[in-house]
Parts: sequence; C-alpha cells; structure tokens
Amino acid sequence: MLTDNLPEALYRAAQVRAMDRYAIEHLNVPGSVLMQRAGSAAFAVLQKHWPQAKSIAVLCGGGNNGGDGYILARCALDSGLAVKVFALSPPERLSGDAALAYQAYRAAGGEVSEALPAKLEGFDVVVDALLGTGLDRPVEGRYAQAIAKIAEFSGGVLAIDIPSGLHADTGAILGCAVEALATVTFIGLKQGLFTGEGPACAGKVWYADLEVAEALPAGGRPAAWLLGYRNLLAARRRTAHKGHFGHVLVIGGEAGFTGAAHMAAEAALRVGAGLVSVATRKAHAALIHLGRPEIMAHGVESPGELEGLLGRATVVAIGPGLGLTSWAKALLGTVLASSLPLVVDADALNLLAQSPQKREAWVLTPHPGEAARLLGVTSAEVQRDRFAALAGLLGRYGGVVVLKGAGTLVGATGQTPWVCALGNPGMASGGMGDVLTGTIAGLIAQGLSPLEAARMGVALHAAAADAAAAEGERGMLASDLLPWLKRLVNR
Repeated sequence: MLTDNLPEALYRAAQVRAMDRYAIEHLNVPGSVLMQRAGSAAFAVLQKHWPQAKSIAVLCGGGNNGGDGYILARCALDSGLAVKVFALSPPERLSGDAALAYQAYRAAGGEVSEALPAKLEGFDVVVDALLGTGLDRPVEGRYAQAIAKIAEFSGGVLAIDIPSGLHADTGAILGCAVEALATVTFIGLKQGLFTGEGPACAGKVWYADLEVAEALPAGGRPAAWLLGYRNLLAARRRTAHKGHFGHVLVIGGEAGFTGAAHMAAEAALRVGAGLVSVATRKAHAALIHLGRPEIMAHGVESPGELEGLLGRATVVAIGPGLGLTSWAKALLGTVLASSLPLVVDADALNLLAQSPQKREAWVLTPHPGEAARLLGVTSAEVQRDRFAALAGLLGRYGGVVVLKGAGTLVGATGQTPWVCALGNPGMASGGMGDVLTGTIAGLIAQGLSPLEAARMGVALHAAAADAAAAEGERGMLASDLLPWLKRLVNR
C-alpha cells in the first residue's frame, strides 16, 4: 500500500528495524523482496510528483538505502527513462540485498559512476538514496559533498525512507541534510520526519507498508502519535446558555502589549467560550473593548483586585503581553495560589522559569526559547531533541506541555506524545502564540480536560492557519486565524 493518507502511529528507527526483522524472520518475506517493494514504491512516488520527468540521477550510499536506490534506478530504466547512478560507496563493497540490487541494475544496462558530478543540473529529478535511518553522527566527507550538490540542484528531489542527514528519531540535522520535495518512507513512519527540521527536509511524506503491516506490533507501542484536527466538543443543546460554556479570564496586556491579551481573549470567544474577561492595566483597559465589545475588560493593579475575577472564572490564561514587572509577578503569584486550571504562556513562562513549580491542572505553551529558559539549557539543545525537551518539561513542571515550533509536540505525564503536522511558515508572525493560548483556554472553559484542550487546540489553531494561508503565507496575521477558528470548531 502506497499512500499520502498517513497513519497516526509514529516510531523510532530502532522500532522500525525490529519490524523489518520480524517481517523477514517470522513473516518469511525475504529482505530482497522488501527492498524490491521499497524501490518500486519510491519510483511510483517519483512518477506521481514528476510525471514528465525524462532523466533522473540517483545518488546511492553503501547500505540498504542505496539498495533501494538501485531498485528505483532499475524501475526507471525499465520505464524508458534516462538514468545515471552516482555511487558514493564503491559497488564492490556492497553486500547482501544491496549488492543484488546493484547487480540487477547493471545487468539491465544501468550506468554507474563513482565520481560525483561537478553539478546535477541537466537531470529532471535527483533521488537521495545516500543514508538511512541508522545515521547517528554528523555527515562528512563525500556524503556531505553529495548533499551540498543536491542543495544546489534546482529540480525535483525525492528522498528514500528519510532525507539523508536527518536524524530519524529527533528531526535534527546531523551536520547537513537533504531538503527534498517528497519523501517516501517504509513500514513505519519515523517520528523525526514530522518535527524539528523534519518537515523542511522531508517535503510531502508518502508511506508504503511494503505489504507487511502485520509486522507493526513487533516494534512495540508507538513512540508518538500524529495529531490531526478532531472536534472533541459535544453538540450544543437547544436550551444552552452562556453559563454552560465557561468563563475565561485572560491576564496580561502590559503597556504596549494590549493586542496580545485582546487576541487571546477573542480566540477564546471564537472557539465558543461563554464569557471572556481580561485583567489588564487600568490605564488601557478600555482599549481592549475596541473592535470586540464582547470582551469584558477590567483594570487591575493589585492582587486584591484580581481575587473577585478569579472567583468568577472557569479557567485562566496568563502570559499574553504580561511583561516581567513587579505587577506581572504579583498577578502570577496570585493565580498560582488558586486551584483553577491554567494556560500559561509568554512572560508568565519566563517568570515561572525563575521559580519553577510543579502542577497538574495547567497547560504550558513554550516556544523553543521559552522551553530553554524553563529547562536551563539553550534553545539549540531543545531543538536538538524536542522529544527529550518535552519529557524534561513534563518531569520538572507536570501537567500538559505544548512545545511549539514546526511539528508542535503535545505531551502529558505518562502519555505517548502527539506531533502536529499541520500548520505552515505563515505562522511565523507575532501574536500566533496568543491566539493559541486563548484557543486552548476557550476549549477548557467548555469542559475539555487540559490534555484534550491542548490536543484539539493545537490542531485547530494549525488547521485555521492552513485555511488562512490559502491566500498566501507571507503577510498572514494572527488575527487572520480568528474567523477560521469559528468555522472549523463548528465542523
């Protein structure tokens, strides 16, 4: 089965290798047959993406990934395409199934060069069959040179199983990596394809089970789940009123940042919260009403003034435009002393990093920089292994954690994490996190658990961004998501 309708289960590379062994040893499918199916599936993807291609270059490494490349090259040759293989490892050093694949390609009249070309221009498509999922150290030498030449190529690039140089488990780049327009991956989806640098390197992901779906349990429980948008809210009764759908209290909006609190509040309204209040500085509380009179704004200068608002709230979203002043610290301290469920973002996270505490009834929504401060590491270390960073945040702070970025992760203690493959680069603009904070808070207000609200909220927010990006990613604003939140939450 070859499909771009991806299964939800994601695995680590070692798990997929266990599945491969099971297929060979217990399902009695020879490794050469699996390789034939993999190479054929990869060629089918090439034909789908580049049906007009007449000439292809296949860059083959010295392992089974290279063997898949030789199978693809043979398929292309049989289909009448002009094919040239560039072998990064001397073919005489190949062994096992990869050696058989090479010999079959050569027997069919296939051309192989062990010298890298000066450039790859002139081919319609370049196929990356250099390095597989076992890579665990920086790419160097001839392989790094080959990846650099692929980076200079202006045509289509197809990666087999995983883009060379990308860590299959973490989505980190090991020195350098291929950036493909499409990747076809086999037997089990590798979690590194969907977070960190994975989405940028993999392009469109295709999946082929190689007709051994029965081998999946041999890999054990999935390492992560692919998160898609599902509406978890129950249909509303005809007799419903605003009190049934909760009261969100947004706290933030220091001088110069009232827009952050406003966007979080409006997002909570747009996903269906019954009531939304904002606690902000008295000097500009009235500004919150502008453009959205449904938001109830309150000027709050001291913790005592916040107590009454907390007593009426169902959930608190704190952080959007909060700042790091004594006012911010005092309000955060008051909120942390309450028993309400919380959504904590932005400067509230930066303040929390100064005085860490553990709590179950909250959702923390850090981007990599905030996550780094919460963990006392660098953002580069967070991005090097986002799954490990997520686990570290959960261990230190508890509750639910949303680690934002390409391939946002959602996790809770004792739960298999989720990876959101929705979203787009248009989201790289100010205010997107504020909208997400309000979205999650609005869902909690309507009765979802913090984990349910985080999962649905992340996917809903990303799906709204994808819908808004239909008119173009560049120049997309956080507020462009608001009408789409309403449309999608009603589907």
